[in-house]
Amino acid sequence: MFDPLHKRLRFRIIVPSYPAFNIYSNIASMTTSLGPVHVATNVNKMGQWDAEAVDENNLGLHGPRSPLGGADHESLQRQRPADAVGLYGGLTSTIPRLYEIARFYHDRGVVTMAGGQHFSGDNIRDALLNGIDYIVSGEGEEAARELLEALAAGRDVGQVKGLAYLKDGQVTATPIREKLSDFDRLPLPDFSLVRYARLKVYPVERIRGCGMDCEFCTVKGTPRAACPERLLEQIRSLAETRDARHFFIVDDLFGQHRAETLEFCRNLKDYQELIGKRLDFTVQIRLDKARDTELLAAMRAASINMVCIGFESPIAEELKAMNKQIRPEDMLALANIFRRSGFLVHGMFIFGYPLREGVRFDMPALERVKRYRAFIRAARLDTIQVLLPVPLPGTQLSARLKRQNRIYAIDDVGWEYYDGNFPIFEPDPPLTAESMQMSQRRIMVSFYRFSYFFSIALDVLAFPLLVFFIHDMHLGWRQWYRCWRNDLIRFMGWTIVREWSLNFRKGMFLQNVQRAREHVRILNGLVRL
Repeated sequence: MFDPLHKRLRFRIIVPSYPAFNIYSNIASMTTSLGPVHVATNVNKMGQWDAEAVDENNLGLHGPRSPLGGADHESLQRQRPADAVGLYGGLTSTIPRLYEIARFYHDRGVVTMAGGQHFSGDNIRDALLNGIDYIVSGEGEEAARELLEALAAGRDVGQVKGLAYLKDGQVTATPIREKLSDFDRLPLPDFSLVRYARLKVYPVERIRGCGMDCEFCTVKGTPRAACPERLLEQIRSLAETRDARHFFIVDDLFGQHRAETLEFCRNLKDYQELIGKRLDFTVQIRLDKARDTELLAAMRAASINMVCIGFESPIAEELKAMNKQIRPEDMLALANIFRRSGFLVHGMFIFGYPLREGVRFDMPALERVKRYRAFIRAARLDTIQVLLPVPLPGTQLSARLKRQNRIYAIDDVGWEYYDGNFPIFEPDPPLTAESMQMSQRRIMVSFYRFSYFFSIALDVLAFPLLVFFIHDMHLGWRQWYRCWRNDLIRFMGWTIVREWSLNFRKGMFLQNVQRAREHVRILNGLVRL
């Protein structure tokens, strides 16, 4: 399979670029995906292999960029020819680009493999017909290593668990691989393998899996945790070898395994005191953790500064229809506890979630927008993210909408639109695809506005007054910094929303939706052929 004259072989894992400019583009240029780093690190420990990761969304100033977007893989292959390539399919919207890259390498005789949440069901065969030799299901660290070992030695890959590949034109799948539970046997992720990237925010993790079993989410299963010391060691290594200051703990729900979380926070506080530096951490957390005052105090002492909270909807009727056992007024009270405790609060919402059969909720789009705006103001959220529901492959939501014949055909609305900014299924009346998208934009535009440009100037002018009048400088600084930071982010958010809107107007999405809607109506027998 590989050239036996090579003393060492090269493995390159690639994160495909987003299909177009979107609200994640600025964030992506500061960080990278953690999964590919784990895989590259594990492969790099093999004696015969050198590994590297290339994130097309973060190529820094000197990365080999293609004029058409993404990386210039022709240049990469000339400079550092890869013998095998891995492709990260964790974001469905990047699949068209992923296939393009896969065909490029496959046509040049390079072994290609891919993994990620997108590859399930019929998507596996589709991938194997688009330049991918092997699909890795589940966690990829050990599967990728075992596959490369088998290929290098000329052994039967059928002995490697968790693979799918074509054999005599048919999809062949090996037995399912058990999920990792002993994380200590894996090496710590080596971010030096991410070539060209300028990393400012480092993703780290302790817990994989989530027991919430949300219908729209791809993360399932009983949470599996590494020991708190392992997470602290990741942070310590990055802080001391790469001068890292900003971290995102990617665990889906920070605070699971409460006793271990408290232990981690205390140890993290002690470590920062030892090195004489304050680090900065962002976590995802459940709203009801606001009731745990001991946990909140430990988090703040450990420099966890921002919490990302999934509010989903601020509308009582919709929360009830979504089977959420909480009221908007309770959400407001809990959000304010986080704020008073000193956290920056990032609110995440899903606009126009499709209701289950037999549930009615017919509030017009404009009234929903008013409710969202009122809640966001009352909660005094620092930043927000409003997305549309996405029936991601393999989720219960996708299966339900497919049964109802509501998902727009991929031939009409391609995978590149599966990023939460486009309606890709027929919504519940009285909403339409057009009103859903317009409503999302209205909420975002009301929050991220050009007028914050002037607020930034006022913040700068107000700083000398703060120094002169405030006796508690630490408290005064925190209050001033919060205002200045939020004003800056909201102005920058306006530039992002504006650019996205300009690009959207140039595209053909609305015409595609009209065609897709007609096909859905025909499929459901609402239109005669």
